[in-house]
Amino acid sequence: MLQSKAVLFGAGCLLGFSVLSSQPTAAKDVEIKVGIVQRFGEEESDTLTIGSLQGDRLRIEIETGGKPQILEANEITFTLGARDLKQPELSEHIVLSDQGTFETAEDSAKEWRSRGIEVEVTQPGRWQVWAHRDVYNTPLLRRLLLENLKAAGFNNPYLSSEVLKERAIASFVVGGYRYNRSNVSIYSANNLFEIQEDGGKKSRFAGRLRLQPNAYGTYSLVNEVNIETYLRGVVPYEIGKSAPNNAVEAQTIIARTYALRNLRRFEADNYEMCATVHCQVYKGLEGSTSRIDQAIARTKGLVLTYDNELVDALYSSTTGGVTASFSDVWNGAERPYLKAVIDSPNQVWDLGSASLADEQTFRKFIALDEGFNETGRNVFRWERSATLAELATTLQKYLEKTQHPLEGIKSVQKLEIIRRSPSGRVLELDVTTDKGIVKLLKNEIRSALGPPRSTLFYLQPTKNAQQQITGYTFIGGGFGHGVGMSQYGSYNLANLGWSAAKILDFYYPGTTLQPLNDSIVFWEASD
Repeated sequence: MLQSKAVLFGAGCLLGFSVLSSQPTAAKDVEIKVGIVQRFGEEESDTLTIGSLQGDRLRIEIETGGKPQILEANEITFTLGARDLKQPELSEHIVLSDQGTFETAEDSAKEWRSRGIEVEVTQPGRWQVWAHRDVYNTPLLRRLLLENLKAAGFNNPYLSSEVLKERAIASFVVGGYRYNRSNVSIYSANNLFEIQEDGGKKSRFAGRLRLQPNAYGTYSLVNEVNIETYLRGVVPYEIGKSAPNNAVEAQTIIARTYALRNLRRFEADNYEMCATVHCQVYKGLEGSTSRIDQAIARTKGLVLTYDNELVDALYSSTTGGVTASFSDVWNGAERPYLKAVIDSPNQVWDLGSASLADEQTFRKFIALDEGFNETGRNVFRWERSATLAELATTLQKYLEKTQHPLEGIKSVQKLEIIRRSPSGRVLELDVTTDKGIVKLLKNEIRSALGPPRSTLFYLQPTKNAQQQITGYTFIGGGFGHGVGMSQYGSYNLANLGWSAAKILDFYYPGTTLQPLNDSIVFWEASD
C-alpha cells in the first residue's frame, strides 16, 4: 500500500468548495518523476540537446571511476554510441500478457500474482506483464516457468529473447572531452532548461533532469518536478487554453489527483509518470498562461477522494452523451464513483428504465443529439466506414503486434456485437476471419479495428448488389474511453455557471474534495 507522501496544505473553504478540513503542519511540496523522453536511443541517429537559459549554467553530475564528478556547460548534446561487450549477453524475459492499457495490465498482473508468480508491469510499446526479471533471473528459471505455464494450460505467455553483442551508451562532450555514461544528472541554478529532440523545437522545462537506462535497452530522460509546476505543463494541453475558468479548475484538480494516484506506472523503468496520452500530456512550461496558472494556484493541493483514498481520476474528451463505468472499458475492480451517468444537465434519458445494454434501445439513444453537454461537438456523434479488406489489414497488424494465436489472417467475413454494457459500450465483439473467430473485449476493440473512435457504437453492414457484406459503417458517439469527466462536457457545465466542485460531483458521484493531508492514501491495491 502506498501512503500519502505526508503532504499537508491549508484547508477550509477554497473557491467556494465545501472541503474537509485538517490542521496544517509544515507544508512540503510533492515532487514527481516524469519520463519526458521515454525511448532515447531507439534510433542510432537520435540526439537530445539540453541547454541552460541565458545567464545560467548546467551542472552535470556523473561518476568516473566510481567517484562523483561535476561538470559545467551552457549546453550538452547526447548522442548514441555502441560499446562492444567482452562476450555476448542474453537479454530475455517472459511476457505473460499483452494489453492496450495500464489499467487492464495491472489487473492481469494481479491475476498472475494470485497464482504465485512475481511480475512487473512494463511498456515496451503496448503495456505488458513480465515475469519479474529479478526473480526469474536465469535462463533455466525462465524456461521452467514457461514449461509449467504451458502444462497448466496457459498458452499465450512467451519468451522474448535476444543475444546482444554490443550495448548502446549515451555520450556527450564537455570541454573537448567525450564522456560515455549511462546515468547523468543535470541541474541549473534557476531550475530551468531548454530541451530539444533531434534538432526539433526547443521546449522549456522546470525542475531537475536525469538521463537513465530503462528496461528496454534504451534511455529515458526523467524530469523531477514539483506537482504544481507539473500541472502548468498538463492543464493547458488537456483542457485547452480557451476553456471556461471553472472547467480549468476542475481539470486541474483531476490532473493533480490522477498524477498522484498513478505514481506506480513506471516502476520497471525507475520513474513514475510519462508525458503522453498513456498518462497525461505534459509539455513543460511552453503552454502555460496566467489564467491557467491562477487556476492552479487557486486549487493548490486540492484532490478528489473516495473513502479517503485518491480516486482513479480518469477523464476523456467526449463521452457521447453517457459516461462509462470502469469495468465497461477495463478489467479490474469497480470504482463506485465511476459509473454510467447521462452527460446532460437535463433529464434527457433514464438509464434505470431504458438500459443501453439493449441493442434497439441503444440505437434510439445514439440517434439523439440535442440537450447533452457535448451537443454540437464534432465527435459527439460520428460515422466511420471500412471495407472488409481494410478491417482485415488493421486486425492483422493488431494480431501480429500482440502475438495472437490467430495471427496471419487473410480476410474478415463478419463482425458481430455480442454484448453491451448498461452504458451502451460494446463489451464483446466477434470477428469472423479465414482462420477462425477473433474475440475482442472492451477497449481492445478500439486497438484492433481502425474506425471506432470509442466503444459506444453500433454496426451497419454495407452490401453489394448481390447482398453480400463488403464492409461496415460504425455509427456511434464520443471520443476515447468515456470514463469519468467529459472535458467538453465540463465546458458546457461551466458556461451554465456550475462551480468546479459541482462539475466534479456530477462526474464522480459520492467523492470528497479535500486538501492533501497525511491521512490520504494515494493508492491501495484491491484484494
